[in-house]
Order: sequence, then C-alpha cells, then structure tokens
Amino acid sequence: MDKKTKVIFLCTGNSARSQMAEAFLRAYAGDKFEVFSAGFEPRPIHPLTRKVMGEIGFDLAGHKAKPLKKFLGRVHFGIIITVCRNAEKLCPTLPGVSTRLFWDLEDPAAFEGSPEEKLEKFREIRDTVDSKIRSFLESRKIPVND
Repeated sequence: MDKKTKVIFLCTGNSARSQMAEAFLRAYAGDKFEVFSAGFEPRPIHPLTRKVMGEIGFDLAGHKAKPLKKFLGRVHFGIIITVCRNAEKLCPTLPGVSTRLFWDLEDPAAFEGSPEEKLEKFREIRDTVDSKIRSFLESRKIPVND
C-alpha cells in the first residue's frame, strides 16, 4: 500500500492563501498527498476567500483555520510550503521534511482598496495559488485531476 506524502501549507493567519492552496492540492492530487494547512496566528477564514473559491466551484464549508502547534510532534510532514514571508521567517526546522518551499504570495486580506478592488485582489491571489499548485504537480510529473 502506498503511503501518501503529507503536505502542509503555512501562513500567518491560515485565512486565505494557505486555505486556497490546501483546497487546490486536495482537489487536484488528493490521491497522492494528504493535505493540511495551518497558521502561526490563525484567524477565521476570510469571507472573500470563501467567495472567490466558491466562484470556481470550491466549497470551503468544512475548512477552518488551525494553529501549526496542533500538528507539531503529531504529524510527520514530507513537504512544507510557506506562502508568506512571515511564515517563512517563523517556520521551525522540522525533522524528516524532504522538501521545503517558499512561495512569497501577497496577503489579499491586507490589501486596501474599494470592495471591488479587494475582491479582485483575492481573485488574483487565488489564480496565482492555482498556478503554483499546478506547477508544483507538473514538476513532480503528477497529472492534475480537474
């Protein structure tokens, strides 16, 4: 029986970027990876995260923000992907991690502008995360389950 590689996406709040990444990887290659996300200072999932993911058919109803400490010492991750500078700076060195990646993604929740501009920023980050996940899978020669 093949064991799935455990992947965790980390950001500060676990309210936008890491949630998007978790949803995309689980949908595209959940048969290959066991996927998690967490934050160093978890906050509720941003309503615009749910909205923009819903626009493309991803329901985040079962998702919630989780602290990294929930997993430390309990789950062995083969791959850690930090999706913001703060998480990259705070991320501890964990034993046994075979791959550690840093994706420097802008925080859409910190973006200032009109409601329409904020929504567009969330869409932009969603599409960037989607592209990063697809590239991640392509680099490993794993087909995307669309």
